[in-house]
Amino acid sequence: MTVPADSNGLPSIQEELILVLDFGGQTAQLIARRVRDQNVFCQLVRHDLPIERIRELKPKGLILSGGPASVYEKNAPHVDARLFDLGIPILGICYGLQLACQTLGGRVTPGSKREFGRTQCQIVAADPFLTGLPASMTVWMSHGDQIEDTAGMFTSLMSTSTCAFAAVKHRSQAIYGLQFHPEVTHTEHGGQLLANFVKEVCGCHGTWKISSLIDREVASIRARVGANRVICGLSGGVDSSVVAAILYKAIGSQLSCIFVDNGLLRKGESDKVRDRFENHFKTDLHVVDAKKQFLDELAGVTDPQQKRKIIGRVFIDVFRKEAESIQDAKFLAQGTLYPDVIESGANIDGPAATIKAHHNVGGLPEQLGFELIEPLRDLFKDEVRRMGLELGLTEELVWRHPFPGPGLGVRCLGELSDVRLTKLREADAIVLEELRSAGLYRLIQQAFAVLLPVQSVGVMGDGRTYEEVIAVRAVATDDFMTADWYPMPHDVLQRISTRIINEVRGVNRVVYDISSKPPSTIEWE
Repeated sequence: MTVPADSNGLPSIQEELILVLDFGGQTAQLIARRVRDQNVFCQLVRHDLPIERIRELKPKGLILSGGPASVYEKNAPHVDARLFDLGIPILGICYGLQLACQTLGGRVTPGSKREFGRTQCQIVAADPFLTGLPASMTVWMSHGDQIEDTAGMFTSLMSTSTCAFAAVKHRSQAIYGLQFHPEVTHTEHGGQLLANFVKEVCGCHGTWKISSLIDREVASIRARVGANRVICGLSGGVDSSVVAAILYKAIGSQLSCIFVDNGLLRKGESDKVRDRFENHFKTDLHVVDAKKQFLDELAGVTDPQQKRKIIGRVFIDVFRKEAESIQDAKFLAQGTLYPDVIESGANIDGPAATIKAHHNVGGLPEQLGFELIEPLRDLFKDEVRRMGLELGLTEELVWRHPFPGPGLGVRCLGELSDVRLTKLREADAIVLEELRSAGLYRLIQQAFAVLLPVQSVGVMGDGRTYEEVIAVRAVATDDFMTADWYPMPHDVLQRISTRIINEVRGVNRVVYDISSKPPSTIEWE
C-alpha cells in the first residue's frame, strides 16, 4: 500500500528495503515499526517467500521474527537454507535465531530453565552491531528453548546468567541473532540494536519519508479510481479521518462518507462528526441513526467475541443499505491499520494466532460489490498521526486517543443496555476531561473508562449502596503493540474517582488498571 505494489502486495520499486520474515510472533509487526524509525521502509512477508522473489526485491537486510513454535517440532515453520547463501545481512530474533542456528548445523534443545520477562544481559565481545550499548542492560526474554551447540558457526556477543548465546554473530558472514526481543519497549536500548543492524550492518541511509508515502498513495488512488465514486466508512476517529483526508486530496468531490451511529459512541461523538465533516471538510456525509437496531441485536449478549461479531454484522447490514443509495460507487475505503491486521490473524496469511476479531478486517463481504481501498493498512498509529498532520488535519483531531471499532460495546463488560452505556459514557467523559485539565492527555496515548459487571457494597450518606464498578485504564506506548500502564498522579486519580462517584448514578467504586501489554491487552475485551 505505502509504495506501489505488485499482486502479492510487496514493494515493486527499489527503496532501501528491509524484509521481516514472519514466523508467527505476535510482535513481528513491531519489528517493522522499529526499523521504520530509521526512515527505512520495512515490510512483513511470509516466512516461505520464495528465494527468487527475495532476489527480485533486493532487500538490504532480512530479519527472521520470533514465533510460538519450537524448531524441532514436526510442523514447525522452517526456511529455505539457500536464504543464508544470498549474501544479505540477516538478523534472527528468538525463534529466528534458533532456526538460523539449526539450519546452519547447530543444535537447539529445551532449556533447563525457561526465561520469560526482564533479564540482565552482558556484552561479552565487541562488534559494530553493539555500537553505543552499555556493558550490561535489561532485555525482554520470552523463550523455553536454547541453543546448545552452534557447530562452531557462531560466536557469542552477549549472555545472561542462564543463556550463553543471548546474542551471536556468524564467524564469516553478516548473520546475527538475538535470543531476546529488541523490538519491545521492555528491552533497554532495543531500538539502538535494530538501528545498528539497519545502519551499521546493512548500510542503509534512511530516505523513507511520510510525505513521499502521501504523494505515492494519492497517485495510486487516482489511477485506480478514475472517474468512479469512493465510499469511506467514517467513525470520526483519527484513522478514518486520515483516510478521508487522503481520499479527498486524491479525488475531491468523488468521495462520499457514511457515518453509522451505533449507540456505542462516546459522549457527544455524533455531533462532533457532523460538525467536522459537514461544515469543515464539506464532504458528502451520510449519517445513519441505527442505535436501536444495534442494541436490540446485542440484548442479553455478554461474550466479547460474540459482541464483536454482532456489531460487525449489523454494521455491514446498515452500511450496505445506505451505500445502495449512493450512485456510481465502485470502491469502499476504510482505516485498517497494521495492528488491526495482525491481531485479526490476517496479516499475510501467515502463522500468527488470532488475538481478537476486528470488524473492519475482512468484515465487509464481497456481496457489497465494492473493491476495497485501505490506504493505512501498512501503517502504525504514530505513522498515521504524522500523515494526518502532513495532510493538514488539526492537532486536536490527530492526537485523539484511539477508540475501538466496536466502541463502548467492548468497554461495557457484560450485558449492554441504555442505562449501563449512559453510566459508562458519563464516566468516560469525566476521565478525559480531568486528563485534559491536568495537562496529561498528550502524555498518555490511550485512556478510558470500563464498566465492570461487578457490584460492590458502598455507603452514601446514611444509606448502604450496592452498585457497579468503573475501572480506569491509561497506558503509555509508542506503537500500541506493547504498552505500560501510566503512573497517574494521585491527585488526578482522586479527582476522577470523586467526580465519577458523585456525578454518575449507579457507580460507587472506581479502580485503576495497572497491567501492561503483554501480558494484558489495552482494551479489556
